[in-house]
Amino acid sequence: MNNKIRHLEFVQNIIVRMAKNSFSLKGWAVTLVSGLLMVGSVVGSNILVCLIVLLPIIVFWVLDSYYLLQERRYRALYNKIRDMDENQIDFDLNANQAQFKNGNNFMRKCLFSKTELWFYLSLIMISASIILLVYFT
Repeated sequence: MNNKIRHLEFVQNIIVRMAKNSFSLKGWAVTLVSGLLMVGSVVGSNILVCLIVLLPIIVFWVLDSYYLLQERRYRALYNKIRDMDENQIDFDLNANQAQFKNGNNFMRKCLFSKTELWFYLSLIMISASIILLVYFT
């Protein structure tokens, strides 16, 4: 039973690290977008400077979705280990096997998950609103 608990702890630590990375990416996205919008409004009437804001939003969205995908696959690995017998524990941490690529464990499902959509679409909408306010008022 000790090996099973240790293996589950290893996987749980990976899941926690993926969740922290996702949270950090969201913070960095807001910070970078805010800074770019501020620089764009100070630079002048060049709207292209502010439209560059969309590029980091998309990059952070994809990267955050990747971490969500990895987190989901490690949760599936956790559940597999949880159901294993003690003598089957091999301390394998590979969550990219075909058996974990099912259900919600695909990149497109992660890109359009509720948490990702609500955060990044709202960030795009807020950025677009600020751009419209700065340049068209």
